[in-house]
Amino acid sequence: MKRGENLYILIIGLSVFIAGCSLDKIPPSTNNKYQSKVDSLLKIMTVEEKIGQLNLLSSSWDVTGPTMNKNYKQLIKEGKAGAIFNAFSVDYVTRLQKLAIEETRLGIPLLFGYDVVHGHRTIFPIPLAQSCSWDMELIEQSDRIAAIEATAEGVNWSFAPMIDVSRDPRWGRVSEGAGEDTWLASLIGAARVKGFQDKDLTDNNTLIACVKHFAAYGAPQAGRDYHTVDMSERSLREYYLPPYQACIEAGARTVMTSFNEIAGVPSTSNRWLFRELLRDEWGFNGFVVTDYTSIYELIPHGVATDSAMAGELALRAGIDMDMQSNIYSKHLKKSLDMGKVSMKDLDQAVSNILLIKYQLGLFDDPYKYCNVQREDTEILTQKSQQFAREFVAQSCVLLKNENNTLPISRSVKKIALIGPLSNSKDDMLGNWSAAGRAEDCVTLYEGLKEKSKTYNYKLEYAIGCNVLEESTSNFNKAIELAKSADYVILALGEHRHLSGEAASRTDIGLPGVQQQLANKIIALGKPTVVVLFNGRPLTIQELNDKAPAILDAWFGGTQSGNGIADILFADAIPSGKLTMTFPKNVGQIPIHYNMKNTGRPVRDENPLYKFTSRYIDAENEPLYPFGYGLSYTKFDYKNLLLNKEEITSTDSIQISVEVSNTGNYDGTEIVQLYLQDIVGSVTRPVKELKGFKKVFIPKGEKVTVSFTLTVNDLKFYDINMNYKFEPGTFNFLIGPNSVSGIKGAFTLL
Repeated sequence: MKRGENLYILIIGLSVFIAGCSLDKIPPSTNNKYQSKVDSLLKIMTVEEKIGQLNLLSSSWDVTGPTMNKNYKQLIKEGKAGAIFNAFSVDYVTRLQKLAIEETRLGIPLLFGYDVVHGHRTIFPIPLAQSCSWDMELIEQSDRIAAIEATAEGVNWSFAPMIDVSRDPRWGRVSEGAGEDTWLASLIGAARVKGFQDKDLTDNNTLIACVKHFAAYGAPQAGRDYHTVDMSERSLREYYLPPYQACIEAGARTVMTSFNEIAGVPSTSNRWLFRELLRDEWGFNGFVVTDYTSIYELIPHGVATDSAMAGELALRAGIDMDMQSNIYSKHLKKSLDMGKVSMKDLDQAVSNILLIKYQLGLFDDPYKYCNVQREDTEILTQKSQQFAREFVAQSCVLLKNENNTLPISRSVKKIALIGPLSNSKDDMLGNWSAAGRAEDCVTLYEGLKEKSKTYNYKLEYAIGCNVLEESTSNFNKAIELAKSADYVILALGEHRHLSGEAASRTDIGLPGVQQQLANKIIALGKPTVVVLFNGRPLTIQELNDKAPAILDAWFGGTQSGNGIADILFADAIPSGKLTMTFPKNVGQIPIHYNMKNTGRPVRDENPLYKFTSRYIDAENEPLYPFGYGLSYTKFDYKNLLLNKEEITSTDSIQISVEVSNTGNYDGTEIVQLYLQDIVGSVTRPVKELKGFKKVFIPKGEKVTVSFTLTVNDLKFYDINMNYKFEPGTFNFLIGPNSVSGIKGAFTLL
C-alpha cells in the first residue's frame, strides 16, 4: 500500500493501532505526545525499517543543480534512508520526500541536512570573524536569517554550530569556530542554537541545530586535522566541553561526533562521551549523528577489525545516525541476529531520530519546508543584505593604525587597490559557504567603486600577484599604479580554501610572494592600509613592522566589499576584538591568553634570565593578544571601584570602571574583565575572561561599566575533580584587551 493513498489517520488507542490492516498508518503529532507516538510507531516497524532510519545519505549534484540518481531513489523507496544531506531547493526536496512518503510502507518523512555554517544564500562573515564582534544578538540574528533562507529551500537540519575550542591556528577549522576562549565560545554557541531553532520547533522556518564536533576536535596534535587528541579529563572539562554543554542547555536537538580520538578512544566509539556524559550527565535527549564516514574510520583508527565491528562499537556507544558510510544499513541486521548489539540499543537510536521528526511536525506535514512562495521571496532579501553589510563591519578588527592612516581622508582623489584578494568574488565566501554563490558577492573593488560615488575619488586596480604563485611578473604594474596614487590599499591574505577542513598549515604567514609585493609598495611611502582576508590568525610580524595600517577583514561573505569600504571611510567605526591570539611565529604555537604560570615564569625584572619558561630566540608575547582591537577613537579607563574587597560564599561583588571616549569619533568599546585565581588546589590560568560589555560611547562622553561576580564565576575542577570554588585572593584586570587595563584584587573568605 502506498503511503500517498491514505496518508494520516488519528490513532485512538494502541489496540486499534496494532490491529489488522492499519499497521501502516502513522499518528499525527497532536497534543505534544511525541514519545507515545514514537513508541507506537516502533512497535510496528520491522528491523529493516528501523535500521533504515539510522542511515544518512548524501545527495549527488552536477553543475546545474541536484540530480537524483537511481541508487538513492531506490534506497529511499526501500525505506533505507532516514535523512538526506546536500539536497536543497523546493522542487528537489519535494521529489525526494515524496519517495519516502508515498513509496514506503510507513511513509516516515526524511530529514534534510546541510552545512549552514555561516549563512545559506546570504553568506555572513566566517564564524571566527563573527566571534570578533563579541555581539550575541548579531550572531543569533545571522543564524535566524540563515534558518529562514535554508528552510525556504527545503532544508530543516543545519550541521552547525561548530563550537570546537582551539588554540592552534595551524588547524584550518579554526575559521568555523568561536576562538580560543571557553566561556565566550559557550555564549556564542548558545546564541547560534537559538538563532537556528528559534522559539518553536514546529514553525516552518525552524532549522534544527547540530552541535559539533563532539568532542575536543579543536585540539589535534600539531594542529593537523583529524590528528590525535590526548588530554586530561580536567583540561577536557575545564576548557573544551563547556561550549557543547551550553548548546545542549540552549536546546540543540542533535550532536555530531568528531573524527579524533580522545585518550585512545575514537569519538565515534566512545561510550563515556555519548552515553555517560552527554545523555546521563547533561540530560541530552536528541539524536547523535556521525561526521562523514566516521564509523568506517574506526577501522583505520585500529579499534575495529571490519565494518560490522565498527557499526557494533558505534551503536553501543550511543551513535544514532550513520553519515554516508552505510555500515548500519549493511551490517546491523546480522549483528543483531548474532547478539552483538541489542534490540534495546537499536530501538533507542530509532526513537531518538523519530522524536525529532515529530517535534518538527514532519509527520503532520512532511512538505512543510517545501513552499515555492517562500523560496521566491525570502532569499537574498534587501533586509538580509543590509544586515550582512553591517555584520561585516562589526567583525573587522583594526590591528594597526599609525599616523591616522585610517580612515581614508576625504581629500584623497586617487586610490590604488592592489593585491590578489582585491576582486576575487569566490574568496569572499570563505569556506563552508553552503549555497552561497560567488556572483552574489561584493568584492572590495566593487565596494570601493560604489563608495567612490559618494566620496568622488578615482579607483584603479592591479592584481600584483596571485595568492600562492611565486611569480613577480605583475609587480611592476602594481608599483607604477601605487606611485601615481594618493592612497594605497593592499588586499592580501589566504584564498578561502587555505582554511577549513583538511587545510592545516605549518606556515601560516602570507602565502606566495605577497610579503615581497607589500614590501615594495610600502617602501614607496604612500599612505597604505593592508586589508587582510584570512580564515585563521596569521604570522605577520614583518607586515606589522612595515605597514602603517592593518585591517583584518577575514572572509566576510556576500557583503564583504561594502562592509569593508564602510570601515575604511569611517561610515562604520571599527570595534571588533580578536578571539584568537596572533602569534609572532609558529614556534610559539599553541599560544593562548589563559596559559599557566609554570614554576619558573619569566621574570618581569629580568626577562632574559635563562632558567625560566621562555624561548632563547623569541619572546613569549604574541603579536596581537586575545581581546585586542583598535578603534578610530580613543577610550580611557579610570576610576576603578569595588563595592567590597572581601566576599563570602553567599555574596556577590560589583566591579565598575569609568570609560571615556576622548577621541574624535563616536565609537563602541568592548570592555573586558579577567580574573586570576592566585592559589588553588590545582594550578590555575594566569587569567580567565569572566565578563565583557559592548558599549557605545559618543565622543567626549563617558560611561560607567559595571560587572557583578558571584562565587559561581570562581568555580573550577579542584584536586578531587569536584566543580567548586575555593577561598583565596583573586586578581582582576578590566580593560580593552587581555593585557591592558586597570588591575585590582578581592578576597573570597
